Amino acid sequence: PQDFESIVGQNHITGTLKNAIQKNRLAHAYLFAGPRGVGKTSTARILAKALKCKDGPTIKPCQKCPSCLEINQGRSLDVIEIDGASNRGIDEIRALRENVKFSPTQGKYKVYIIDEVHQITPDGFNALLKTLEEPPEFVKFIFATTHPQKVMPTIISRCQRMDFRRITVIEIIAQLEKIVREEKIAVDKEVLSTVAKSSDGSLRDAESVLDQLVSFSRGSVSLKDAISVLGLVEQDVLFTLTDKIIQKNPQEALQLFNEIIDDGKDPGVFLVNLIEHFRNLMVARVSKADTKLVDLPQEVCDRLFKQSQLLSLEDIFIAFNILVATQEMTKRLDSQRIPLEISLVRLAYNRNQINVPVKKEQAIPQEVVKETSAQNPSVALDSVKDAWGNIVNNLAKIKMSVSTYLSEGEPTKMQGDVLTIAFPKNCSLHKESLDSKENKLIIEKAVSESCNANLRVNFVLVAEMKQDTGARSNPFVKSALEMFGGRVVKED
Repeated sequence: PQDFESIVGQNHITGTLKNAIQKNRLAHAYLFAGPRGVGKTSTARILAKALKCKDGPTIKPCQKCPSCLEINQGRSLDVIEIDGASNRGIDEIRALRENVKFSPTQGKYKVYIIDEVHQITPDGFNALLKTLEEPPEFVKFIFATTHPQKVMPTIISRCQRMDFRRITVIEIIAQLEKIVREEKIAVDKEVLSTVAKSSDGSLRDAESVLDQLVSFSRGSVSLKDAISVLGLVEQDVLFTLTDKIIQKNPQEALQLFNEIIDDGKDPGVFLVNLIEHFRNLMVARVSKADTKLVDLPQEVCDRLFKQSQLLSLEDIFIAFNILVATQEMTKRLDSQRIPLEISLVRLAYNRNQINVPVKKEQAIPQEVVKETSAQNPSVALDSVKDAWGNIVNNLAKIKMSVSTYLSEGEPTKMQGDVLTIAFPKNCSLHKESLDSKENKLIIEKAVSESCNANLRVNFVLVAEMKQDTGARSNPFVKSALEMFGGRVVKED
């Protein structure tokens, strides 16, 4: 970008700077903070050009005078760009402090642009403080950083801070469309969406990837080219895999996953893409496919909304939690593939697991449960613990969210006909959900039938749960026990 109007997605910054120039209220030092590739350094150069132009200070540099041309070509003697990472010590800052005293070779101002300013050492910052407090009239400082929290407060307090925001996918797509139109490049529309989505809000990254794709491909740039270069999983594949989960088809879900891996995709990238997909499903369901919140093209948002209607919010949260737990498990294991396979089967193995509302006959009133209970209400706690795996597993066939939340609890006390189930303090959401009237009745019915007695349940939070150091603590064993309703009989 060569002028303020060319900066994408930072109108709040460019508007403020243009007002300051017009009202002659420019600060002597600015701190530009924000993610990478969103226009911090470009804005700094444009501000320098606006100050140095023969018509300056002006909000529209002429782009023709010697000063503008020199800045565009990066050879202006009065606009000094410094890399904070390689000029971070006290000696380099002292040299800068000495050079600040010299007047500009032409024009009214001398501009110092220091990139990644957070890299400067504390001694270097201290050496710069005096100059920042009382700079010469003709000197302007512009600091840029991706980590403003690492800049000393004494420096920040002497600057006017401006926070650059991440550029939205829609804005990046619009800019990429403008580029391919001007450059007369044949690019599929889906490619621009994929590139924009992969750039994580960085327009510079998106432009670099587009340049790479144009060099990589022959003729027009296809979606297949983009997927290959970026190593991403296609949006269609994520939709299809989620359909397999909804349809409770573990075999086809595994087959599709194996095809993805055999195609050379990184399991870690796939997992991140799938987590993001469930996040998008959640936002689409809540916002009714608002493109501003989902930050994807309208046609993708519509498709997300349609698929999200096949899942409840609770189902999405469960899937999200399972996938995030899988991500944590992959960090502790050498294999990324195995935890992913287990989680996909866990999500898809039971046809009644997701999106099946509780039938009226399943939510049996308390009095009916009492009528069907055994004559002897006394049940040993050990008996409940032995049956716990089967109870949790059977509940999965009725309502998966109840089963998932209950699996985090542990039977700890039996007093009369009341079974106490304890949860760790960080599972307060689980307890709150299970305490609802409908969920509690489902659990009491399942526990009563399993133990052949009329039992009630009580949920409590405890400071810490007893740690199981045996086989049950192994994540693979735990997943197998939950999946197949088994229990550990003997440990070596």
